[in-house]
Amino acid sequence: MSDIPVIDLSKAPGERAAWDRPAWVVYLWAVCELLFVTNPWQISSGLRVRVLRAFGAQIGAGVVFRPRTRVKFPWKLSIGDRSWIGEGVWFHNQDHIFIGHDVVISQETFLTTGSHRHRKDMALVTRPIAINDGAWVTSRCIVLGGTEVGRSALARPLTVVSGAIAPGKIVAGPYCSVVGDRLV
Repeated sequence: MSDIPVIDLSKAPGERAAWDRPAWVVYLWAVCELLFVTNPWQISSGLRVRVLRAFGAQIGAGVVFRPRTRVKFPWKLSIGDRSWIGEGVWFHNQDHIFIGHDVVISQETFLTTGSHRHRKDMALVTRPIAINDGAWVTSRCIVLGGTEVGRSALARPLTVVSGAIAPGKIVAGPYCSVVGDRLV
C-alpha cells in the first residue's frame, strides 16, 4: 500500500457546472452540431455560421468555418470579422473564447478553457481564452485556458499555447517559447 492518496472521482463536484443553459438547449445543440458543424461533408461555411449564431455564437462578417469543427457551447464563442477556422478545430469552451478579426485557427487545433483542481477534489476550473486581431494559431496546437495571444502573434505547429503571448511574437514548442518576430 502506498501512502499517496487517490481522489475519489465519484465525489468530484461540478458535473454540468459549465452548463449555463437548460439541458434541452445543450442537447439540441449537440444534435445541430453533429448535423451542421462537425459534419465532414463540404456543406456551406455560411450554413455552419448561421447555425452557430442561432445558438448564440457571436460571429462577424466573412468568417470561414471549415468542416469537422466542434464547439462545446456556441453561446460562449465570439469570432471577429474575416477570421478563418480550419478543419477539425475543437473549441472545448466551458468558458468564453474570444477571437479577434483576421485571425487564423488552423487545422486540428484544440482550444480548451477547462481543467480540474487536481490537488484537491477534481472540481471543474475554467478560464477564458483571448486570441487578438491578426494572430495565427497554426495546425495541431493546444491552447489552454487563461491564454491571451497578442495581436499578430503566431504559434508554430504543435505548440502548447499558454500564458500571455506578446504582440507580433512567434512561439513554439511544449513550453510556448518565443522564437522570433512575425512581421518584421
